[in-house]
Amino acid sequence: MRLTAGELFWPSQSPVAPPASPLEADARCDVAVVGAGVTGALVAHALIDAGIDTIALDKRSAGGGSTAASTALLLYELDTPLRELSAHFGQARAARAYEMGVEAIRRLEGLTSDFARELGNDCGFERRPSLYLASHSVTARGLREECTLRQRHGIAVELLSDRDIASRYPFSAPAALLSRDAAQVDPLRLTRSLLESATARGLRLYEHTEVTGYDTSATAARVSTATGHRVTAQRIVFATGYEALPYVGGPSFGGTLADIRTTYAFASEPVGTQVLEKIGRWRDRCLIWETARPYLYVRTTPDGRVLVGGEDDDATDRDVQLARIPGKIAHLTARFTQLFPDVKFEVHSAWAGIFESSHDGLPFIGSHPDYPRACFALGYGGNGITFAVMAADILRDVLAGRGNPDAALFGFNR
Repeated sequence: MRLTAGELFWPSQSPVAPPASPLEADARCDVAVVGAGVTGALVAHALIDAGIDTIALDKRSAGGGSTAASTALLLYELDTPLRELSAHFGQARAARAYEMGVEAIRRLEGLTSDFARELGNDCGFERRPSLYLASHSVTARGLREECTLRQRHGIAVELLSDRDIASRYPFSAPAALLSRDAAQVDPLRLTRSLLESATARGLRLYEHTEVTGYDTSATAARVSTATGHRVTAQRIVFATGYEALPYVGGPSFGGTLADIRTTYAFASEPVGTQVLEKIGRWRDRCLIWETARPYLYVRTTPDGRVLVGGEDDDATDRDVQLARIPGKIAHLTARFTQLFPDVKFEVHSAWAGIFESSHDGLPFIGSHPDYPRACFALGYGGNGITFAVMAADILRDVLAGRGNPDAALFGFNR
């Protein structure tokens, strides 16, 4: 199954990275990471930091799958509101998931600062507030409760009334939550920077190396590739999202853990930051999303483009996705124009990307009892990059043998 369809935006903004060689001989390591998108890159970077001998494998070029289709809104907020997550897991555990999102954004800020200083790489990281709009008056009441609950746990968030919104922006809504802890990034540059940094410190990266199987013994795990080579390791990390399913199979995965969906997005030609901030009355250039499901999501880029996404559906066939892109983009354009009627733009690129969401809003990170010596990171929903940071920290600790106090929150047996 192809992960994307249409014309992706981020590859057009990044210089072509020097390709890594495919795996051409059997190899050994402590940990093999299958997948070199943003999750695999974060995990590999964290493992190398911990002194763990690591190999990363990807059947595409690094970042060439779902990562290249991400709009990279960095939100601590989950698709599941804190009050709903609290009803399922208890308030303390649910609040911890939200707090970890705030910490993940802070950690990404530090990493991208390091890459700018040490590698000269600009990952396009920018701190931005986020605006979570009540799509209907009935959801405005829920936002008031949500705001109180988040503030109780030390999260910086403000409830805006309809008058507040009208005074700051050119659109109306019954209410909104304005959060200060949000950001945006270029996901492809971030991925490449993580791998460049890790490779300089010992990571062995193999691109265009398709993993076709996985098996274990009492002392090791092995992944087999399409060219007949093997990597033998103590542990395997599958950082491939739902694409882990063909490698491991089995009834425990199937369709029971998460739902596979397709989202649609476009990037505009540059319209200019002054147009956005003055004419568009978008002074803070906040990230925008809403309570409706599926939700509209909006951000800008450093060079003054708008990125708009949403219109999620269950299409997974690439031909169907391609056929639907024009209509989806027309609808997204109309939705954006309702918000910012004075911002005129042309579409630069438009695409569709597959993602998966767990049923309770939290990802699955860690080992699974049915798959010895394997760890997984999947089921991210709309929080892919922030969840990937959490996965990197948890898996680093688990694989280093020191445990992690947050691991149980994201376990398969939760």
